[in-house]
Amino acid sequence: MNNKETEQVIARNKKAYHDYFVLEIYEAGIALYGTEIKSIRNGRVNLKDSFCSVDNGEMFTIGMHISPYEQGNIFNRDPMRKKKLLLHKKEIMRLFGQSQQQGLSIVPLQLYIKNGRAKLEIGLCKGKKLHDKREVAAKRDAERTIDRALKERY
Repeated sequence: MNNKETEQVIARNKKAYHDYFVLEIYEAGIALYGTEIKSIRNGRVNLKDSFCSVDNGEMFTIGMHISPYEQGNIFNRDPMRKKKLLLHKKEIMRLFGQSQQQGLSIVPLQLYIKNGRAKLEIGLCKGKKLHDKREVAAKRDAERTIDRALKERY
């Protein structure tokens, strides 16, 4: 039996890296139904405007869109329903405390399949201001011009 972990990235939330500074990253499982996991394996997921919240000591992701499975009939669920995240109670309380005290957000970063199970990478994030976004864009442009100059030179 092979002990290697296989990861297959299904969806990334590029907007999260644009709008937030990611301070910490956690891996969480997701409680899904059969047609939802089939749809995820087909790559029919959107994380763009999703976020996580804590409700009664449980963490949920809100706004994650999983398209209905094409071969599913009455078993398809609402694409925008709240999905429960599977984390240890200690991790949930730590994330909740930091998000409440420091004004941080909990945002899904990417969804992937790991050893046959759907996992969601969530990040504890701090929002970027407009000048931060401009600064990041300026650094990226400077790196591009340096790379171009080096390519032309050699």
